[in-house]
Amino acid sequence: MVDVAEMEQDALLLRQDRGNGIAHLTMNRPTAFNALSSPLMTAMQDELNAIAKDDAVRVVIIEGAGRGFCAGHDLREVTSFETVEARRALMAQCSQLMLSVVHSPKPIIAKGHGVASAAGCQLVASCDLAVADDDTRFATPGVNIGLFCSTPMVALGRNVARKHAMEMLLTGEAMDAPTAYRFGLINRHVSNSALDDTVMEFAELIARKSSYTLRVGKEAFYRQQDMDLEQAYVMASEVMVQNMLAEDAHEGMTAFIEKRTPVWRDR
Repeated sequence: MVDVAEMEQDALLLRQDRGNGIAHLTMNRPTAFNALSSPLMTAMQDELNAIAKDDAVRVVIIEGAGRGFCAGHDLREVTSFETVEARRALMAQCSQLMLSVVHSPKPIIAKGHGVASAAGCQLVASCDLAVADDDTRFATPGVNIGLFCSTPMVALGRNVARKHAMEMLLTGEAMDAPTAYRFGLINRHVSNSALDDTVMEFAELIARKSSYTLRVGKEAFYRQQDMDLEQAYVMASEVMVQNMLAEDAHEGMTAFIEKRTPVWRDR
């Protein structure tokens, strides 16, 4: 007989769908503070690919088992590589994972606790929303061990102001959750006892929206970031026009006029 509890204990990534359109992905390397080993990143990539095609999932929550969210790359693994090609492949894998978070048609929420450092901080910055408890610490500490956090810098620099990003990157010092909130890295910081409820409030609120509208809007948001102002308005205007033609837009506007709850068809 298969021991489900034992399987979950050995799995690098746990997925739980609760039937409310919310998928929970839990990084499950608690003794290593959920360090992003290559096998863990493979598991995460596979699940994100599957979720992207899963119409039952409307929102994703990413969290970490044990005492922390994610401590970044597995340094034991990194130092075991003997070739440039192996290290290049690891960086490419991590970059693709972060891009998959951004490009996922589903909104993704990071649920932080304990520590989110280096590539773990990068993962928080890559998610669409982030909530952490008051005791969480965020850092890009690579400079302390002679390895500048160049890839975390990409996500971090697109989330917080330049001087705040450089403060974290140049000093390597950890910042607390209130500072992360002030910098714009996270959306909320709450007590540990309120963390679950706060994350679920966000997720449930988003899950009640049209998944078609969320997908179109999320894609357009990230596309316009790299455009100049005029290009962004041209692109966004066309997105709005196409969105207006969708069934869910017609239903939403009609429901608003008729003062009733819309019934989404997700198209």
